[in-house]
Amino acid sequence: MKVQNIKDVNKFFEVVDSCAGKVELVTGEGDRLNLKSKLSQYVSLANIFSNGEIPELEIVAYEKEDIDKLLNFMING
Repeated sequence: MKVQNIKDVNKFFEVVDSCAGKVELVTGEGDRLNLKSKLSQYVSLANIFSNGEIPELEIVAYEKEDIDKLLNFMING
């Protein structure tokens, strides 16, 4: 799923942390970072904000309930 305009990053990572399955960020190079890892969260944030822009992100979740949680966050904040 493609996401953009995440205004509340802390809330986004709270939702990611509450997911039962694996949630990954797909980088522009095709690498996959485990977003449930705190280290990966910090690395991904550093890369996202390194040039002052928030690009469109691709997130992969494997469990239907996790996809629903992430979609709900994107729609309702």
